[in-house]
Amino acid sequence: MRYPAERKEAILKKMAPPMSITIPELAEQEGITATTLYNWRKQARARGQVLPSRSNEPDQWTSQEKFQIVLETAPMNEAELSAYCRERGLYPEQVEA
Repeated sequence: MRYPAERKEAILKKMAPPMSITIPELAEQEGITATTLYNWRKQARARGQVLPSRSNEPDQWTSQEKFQIVLETAPMNEAELSAYCRERGLYPEQVEA
């Protein structure tokens, strides 16, 4: 079954911080199979979107997630970094650590 892009993006946002809803929870809430949601997350990551695997805690991020955040935030000034973090439910201290 094909899902509208708007619905897909709304669900991906629920996977991202600050909500960080797990895929099994989202599958139940949305009535979409977990397999489909895992595929969507994989595709979003391939496009460069940072979606946590397990946690919003930096010590539990994968190396790939950490590296992606470093690449995205390296050229940013303090205001841009703050905006980036707000959009993703992070604290600047988590990114700078």
